[in-house]
Amino acid sequence: MAEERLQKIISTAGVASRRKAEQLILEGRVTLNGKIVTELGTKAEFGKDHIKVDGKLLQPPREFVYLALNKPAGYVTTTSDPEGRPTIMSLLKGVKTRVYPVGRLDYNSEGLILLTNDGEFANAVMSAKSELVKTYVVKVNGTLTEEQESQFRKGVYLHRKKTAPAGLVRLKHADNPWYEIKLIEGRQNQIRMMFRHFGILVEKLKRVKIGFLELGSLRHKEFRSLEPAELNRFFKALKLKVADDE
Repeated sequence: MAEERLQKIISTAGVASRRKAEQLILEGRVTLNGKIVTELGTKAEFGKDHIKVDGKLLQPPREFVYLALNKPAGYVTTTSDPEGRPTIMSLLKGVKTRVYPVGRLDYNSEGLILLTNDGEFANAVMSAKSELVKTYVVKVNGTLTEEQESQFRKGVYLHRKKTAPAGLVRLKHADNPWYEIKLIEGRQNQIRMMFRHFGILVEKLKRVKIGFLELGSLRHKEFRSLEPAELNRFFKALKLKVADDE
């Protein structure tokens, strides 16, 4: 096996996303053959070199796991929470393999989220470069004007950086209307901040689709494994190599 960057190895091992892995390295929580590593360019050979995160030796995954979960509101999409709030990991009853969330849905949001121990898959799903569309339905406390809708679709400036173009369709005309939103990026609280940019607050937010994959009949707190055909479709869309046994 060829040498690879440590952050990629940590991600492949299912410990964290590559971005989080970089943070772990910078925080001095990673050792390589007994020495603390803080340089992001450091390379190693997975399975040969001894790589530890927080003192735990990394092992190549025996198998990759891909799950779809219907997240309810009132849960955080992290493996742990310093505030003691419930995490979606507590919903994965019977899952023995260590997985982690692909991207995030904030505490008050609900809907479809993927979990896996395949770091390359997770990174590809989260990357805006993949242009994988995430679809949401949102209830808000006011109506956008036609001009505001046009601005929303073209992108708005959040923290001095313009968002990517977004899909926007009003689903229900009411004092508290529903909109369908389509994004190819996923900044933290992005949809809420985009509406707040126009003085409108989000009352309910639900992700109903990731790429082609729909939430479907999954109930709150329920999860399922992705089907082989679904995985192949994801891998093709993300331009990832499909394993021989899939």
